[in-house]
Amino acid sequence: MDSTASHRSSPTSPVHGTRPASATPGHGHAASVVASDADLLATALPFLEAGLRAGDLVALTCPDETTALICEALGEQATSVESEPRMSLLGSRAPDALTMCRRFVERASGTGSGRLRVLADIDFGPDPADWREGQRFEAVFNRLMGEAPVGAICMYDERRLSRQLIESAAATHPILVRGTQWDVNGLFQDPVTYVPALPLPRAPVENGNPVFVVENAPSLPGLRHQIGAVLAVRVPDREQREDLHLAVAEIAANAFRHGTPPIAARLWSNGDQIVCTISDRGTSWGDPFSGYLPAHGFDLSNGGMGLWLARKLWDHVDVLPGADGLTVRLSSRLR
Repeated sequence: MDSTASHRSSPTSPVHGTRPASATPGHGHAASVVASDADLLATALPFLEAGLRAGDLVALTCPDETTALICEALGEQATSVESEPRMSLLGSRAPDALTMCRRFVERASGTGSGRLRVLADIDFGPDPADWREGQRFEAVFNRLMGEAPVGAICMYDERRLSRQLIESAAATHPILVRGTQWDVNGLFQDPVTYVPALPLPRAPVENGNPVFVVENAPSLPGLRHQIGAVLAVRVPDREQREDLHLAVAEIAANAFRHGTPPIAARLWSNGDQIVCTISDRGTSWGDPFSGYLPAHGFDLSNGGMGLWLARKLWDHVDVLPGADGLTVRLSSRLR
């Protein structure tokens, strides 16, 4: 697959993601590492209260227990704070979380200060593959939401997050916060280099024999039908089966339309997880932000939905460029 229209980010999206020259409290994408409820509240409360005084649209995207802790501490002010888990990976996959963030930005533009202020309590789940999706989301946020009037603090709690995720906070946030102190983060990495550098290990299920292999698919309709037949046997939940098939069919369509033959496909399943790869011999792909927004904007009649649908409908999406071509690897836990 090449870097054609179906793989580009929205042409209207910001392209900034570099470290700012200075840190202004309440502005930008920040991380705060905490180790106790007292630490969390010492950072969260001044941030949220300042937003309410300024007339910002103030929102939490946190686990229920964190939301309850903060709301109790805010007292009556909590009634002016919204809670929306779908603004982060707590309640959405990455494209939907970004869409929800954009909706909140639009709402904020018509009220008060015109700014959105968000506190997120990070929880990417127990699976390292989910951590990778979370690290990508945090990095990509800097590019795709970088010019929006948003102030966000992402709380990284040492009591429940892995050391790997705690360390990733510095790499993916241009500002670090402790209490009321906001500082420019010298360890921040530009997403254009950070995202492609993340390791992409094989899932354990890939070490076994695939349940489906085609090395040179003669046509898109034939490949769609073959993959659909395998999913019908391997994915018990009908809704999930239809979602997975829709997305992998779009990835296959990208390969046929924009890639270089031969088009190959493999599928593995162990009853708990399913992995599908679509490969071609194209070597010009180079956009680590593709698929987080529709390639041609939100008028979906213009197409460009392949990777975007995949990121919406599969748990994990890895784009694996190599000297011999490009592979898109999709994986999901089975319901």
